[in-house]
Amino acid sequence: MPRKGATLLRISGEDALAFLQGQFTQELRPDRAPAVNYGLWLNQKGRVLADSHVLRFGDGTFVLSSDESPAATLRERLDAYIIADDVVIDDESEAKETWVLAGDAAANWFREIGVEPPGVGELAAVRGGWAFAARVPGTWTWIGPHEDAPQNQPQLEWAELERARMLAGIPAVPSEIGPGDLAAEGGLEESAISFTKGCYLGQEVVVRLNSMGRLRRRLMRIEAATGESPTVPAGIYQDGRQIGELRSAVVHEAGWIGLAMMQLTGLRTDAPASLAADGDGVLRVTEIGRRA
Repeated sequence: MPRKGATLLRISGEDALAFLQGQFTQELRPDRAPAVNYGLWLNQKGRVLADSHVLRFGDGTFVLSSDESPAATLRERLDAYIIADDVVIDDESEAKETWVLAGDAAANWFREIGVEPPGVGELAAVRGGWAFAARVPGTWTWIGPHEDAPQNQPQLEWAELERARMLAGIPAVPSEIGPGDLAAEGGLEESAISFTKGCYLGQEVVVRLNSMGRLRRRLMRIEAATGESPTVPAGIYQDGRQIGELRSAVVHEAGWIGLAMMQLTGLRTDAPASLAADGDGVLRVTEIGRRA
């Protein structure tokens, strides 16, 4: 299905690699990194402003592909640190399409056109565009010209993709992990951050927190066996006090599933929670693990 509102920024210029290397949380140097890398764009305090896959091309240019982080936010973040660098930013979000391909049908489609489904970190030339493995297992992102879009692919329901993402414990940026949050609070320290690449904006905070290992909050999965999905944001309560904030929710089976930022002090994951201080404890709280 086409992903509406996706961000595509092309970065070029003699200093493109050096500039991005000093801003992005992942390694980008060709001899040390794959052609596609997922990571974050932080502020000086280590808070999460945006995320993206960074696609590296052989001509020295890069494309930043983000599902939900707005192009304006990402461009403003980059522009703020271009001083005397030879770096050019072109917004291609409207000029190209971004599609989500999923499941066996997508894998078979790749093979039918003579391309193996790209693995994590791989960039494949596909029908006038490019494809790479997306964050949700068993899904791929295709970007390219409108006329080359894979129109014959089965259409996914948005809720179906969201359910798969939440069940996999993968936070959306910035709706579930954003400017008020640290990467580790969303379990992104393993999937989106390199601790060996060297300096980047916000690194000091990230490294300090990783060394200390102390978090006050953590993004967790919330599940309700019955009932309609609530409007977000919404408070999550346990033992009569608010202990978290529900940031997303989507229909799941007879109930709903969502992700919430939870206070760790006093939280009991073996006890039910509710959407009101005096509500019935019908919500199950589950840790989503360290890998997102």
